[in-house]
Amino acid sequence: MNTVLSRANSLFAFSLSVMAALTFGCFVTTAFKDRRVPVDIHVSRVMLKNVDDFTGPRERSDLGFITFDLSADLQPIFDWNVKQLFLYMSAEYATKSNALNQVVLWDKIVLRGENTKLNLRDTKSKYFFFDDGNGLRANKNITLSLSWNVVPNAGILPLVAGSGHISLPFPESYEATRSY
Repeated sequence: MNTVLSRANSLFAFSLSVMAALTFGCFVTTAFKDRRVPVDIHVSRVMLKNVDDFTGPRERSDLGFITFDLSADLQPIFDWNVKQLFLYMSAEYATKSNALNQVVLWDKIVLRGENTKLNLRDTKSKYFFFDDGNGLRANKNITLSLSWNVVPNAGILPLVAGSGHISLPFPESYEATRSY
């Protein structure tokens, strides 16, 4: 004869098994969906300064400032298994000391139910664009791209790159810095 606790344990274990199977079924329905959308990035202003770097030896490093326009319709990404998107724009470039440099310049979290159409005009980078040396000056190939992480209700956390990017050159000379 089974006790009440034994029956409750069996019911609980069966319920967890059913929930796990349903969760896996939910994951499979959206696991192979293409989550790329077209992205339009336009840079309106690029400025470069050579500033003191206080993180290491007393050297000067390049600091870039970018003003950009960004437009994208993220509505096709959202379905019933998407809680939110973590968007970020990054810059990739090569220098003499590093074959690949990646710097995040801007980010945003878009929750389900919020406006999914991005239409940003004259937006400044949210984070500093520091180089660990002088690799930004006269660099002819700095690529800006928008990527995102899809945060699902159930399943893996995919990293998706948008289908648009822009490559731009940085100035050959520094802007004059003022001393205060």
